[in-house]
Amino acid sequence: MIPFSRGVRLVVTLELEQRVRGIAVYVLLGLFTLLVAITTVLLWRVDEGSGSGGFLFSTIVYFVLLLGTLLAPALSGAAVNGDRDAGTLATTQVTLVSTTQIVLGKFLASWFTSLAFLVVSLPFLIVSFALGGVPARTVVASLLVLLAELAVVSAVGVGLSAIITRPLFSVAATYLVVAALSVGTLIAFGLGGAAVQTEVRSTSVYIDPETYPEDGSTEAPTCLPPEVYTYQAPRFDLVWGVLAANPYVVLADAGSGEFDASGYPNDLFGQVALLVRGAQVPPETEITYNECEDFTGGYSGEDTATAEETWNSTTPSWFVGLAAHVLIGAGLLWWGIARTRTPAGRLPRGQRIA
Repeated sequence: MIPFSRGVRLVVTLELEQRVRGIAVYVLLGLFTLLVAITTVLLWRVDEGSGSGGFLFSTIVYFVLLLGTLLAPALSGAAVNGDRDAGTLATTQVTLVSTTQIVLGKFLASWFTSLAFLVVSLPFLIVSFALGGVPARTVVASLLVLLAELAVVSAVGVGLSAIITRPLFSVAATYLVVAALSVGTLIAFGLGGAAVQTEVRSTSVYIDPETYPEDGSTEAPTCLPPEVYTYQAPRFDLVWGVLAANPYVVLADAGSGEFDASGYPNDLFGQVALLVRGAQVPPETEITYNECEDFTGGYSGEDTATAEETWNSTTPSWFVGLAAHVLIGAGLLWWGIARTRTPAGRLPRGQRIA
């Protein structure tokens, strides 16, 4: 048995050499660079007057995460069972490299390949940072979370490729996991909020139009009887935790927190995170509108909280979602190692030995 780090390094080297041998990777990188360049130019033209690169930076990072989660399953979803079908996995397993080293090496190679898309986007990220308005904390936090999320997707793909016999099914299962976290959480959030509702009582008091005070008149107007009606409001505050598992929400919640002079977020991270933070606030069950008050009309309740006040009064959730993602990726890798370890006591139906 060779040292652990050396064995992992050998597998990573072999995997990367096989991946860069073909032209497909370079075509994907070229297309990705072109898409990021077009997106950067368009966003810069739209946001040119602001003189800030916050919105541009956050959008590029989101774009890298989007394409990374679309491509990583294809790069990792057949890493183990693809070699098994080709008859090369057993050849590697009879060497001094252990099963753990093989699976972890394939995971690292898949992760490094997905990071190539981040590397080619660095010039555009540097340009957006140079425009100003991007705090160093946002840069560090967003890039670290991006690295972690790409690692999780790679771990899920490699783990499922070791668990599932057929490469096509493992790639499809990886895409399903990514879709469940990215889109499924949004669907569950919407359905959950609609299923759990509460009654809201709205009271409105209006001035009789015939007695409305004229200019300069101090005569009190005649108020009409209160109009009371009720309706059902969704309770998103009870199901907002589902969104903590969404990778885009994790990235936004970790990378945001900067506001402009009016208390509004100055990048896409802040806008997405503010929507999630706002979902934590329960709806008001008593709403009153009194037009007679002070003869001026207006809302008799409390003033609406600003975006920054809502942010400060709610709970961050990015670390919970990121921890859940890491547990999913690590758990699938562990299961994949257990399924690939030799000698196997019992092979799944249809799985070849060599």
